[in-house]
Amino acid sequence: MTPSTAAAREQARASVALRWVNYVLLIPLMALATAVFGCVSLLTSLWDRSGRQQHAIARAWASVMLSISLSPVRLVGFDRLPEPRAAVYAANHLSYMDTPVLFATLPFQFRILAKRGLWRVPFIGWHLHRSGQVPVDQTSARSAIVSLNGGVAALRAGLPLLIFPEGGRSATGDTQSFLSGAAFMAIKAQVPLVPVTVVGTYELLPIHTYHLRPRPLLVVLGEPIATLGLTTREADALTRQAYEVITRTYLAYSGREAS
Repeated sequence: MTPSTAAAREQARASVALRWVNYVLLIPLMALATAVFGCVSLLTSLWDRSGRQQHAIARAWASVMLSISLSPVRLVGFDRLPEPRAAVYAANHLSYMDTPVLFATLPFQFRILAKRGLWRVPFIGWHLHRSGQVPVDQTSARSAIVSLNGGVAALRAGLPLLIFPEGGRSATGDTQSFLSGAAFMAIKAQVPLVPVTVVGTYELLPIHTYHLRPRPLLVVLGEPIATLGLTTREADALTRQAYEVITRTYLAYSGREAS
């Protein structure tokens, strides 16, 4: 047996062992944590109408999820956060793990815009509803506009918003084209659009897989893009600018080549 063959067999055995650790230990622990924190979140919603305590619980859940996944996360660019924090934070979307990563690292209370279908998922949907997150209904153009105006109202009330402008997880790990909803809301509310680049979650948990590959993760905050004086007719140009910043940052930090 050649050294390369022996190494390949050893790597295959390690991969099988990691899969079993995932199925027997890590994934059940993550499901249990989600159920437990979801129940606690629902309980606090009985008296906490502001969503602040629920956001704190979501951050605790996120930290536990990252600990279980054996994947530490580091925030780059903290000094770029705008003051006040009310802004649209637009992030690339690589994995189901993006949400706990962002809850664990962004050091302020925010609300998320997510597909309305998530509101039907037990515990997750209940938390989203009771904590005041913003559902996006994409069944028609009119429904989408109504959903985005709900986000604008939250921004005008001083609440930062987090959105995945790709509209879904990347199937390849590359940045997909952005929808213009994030730019539309930022312009209507006249708040900055902040590009947020998530690195490493695609390798940690790619789409359509159910086992983790632990690794260090990064969240990189870009320079806030001002929207003062812009009109919604310029939403497409602002969307392209955010896409270019996130794509360039992702390629720089991930080591991937442009496709």
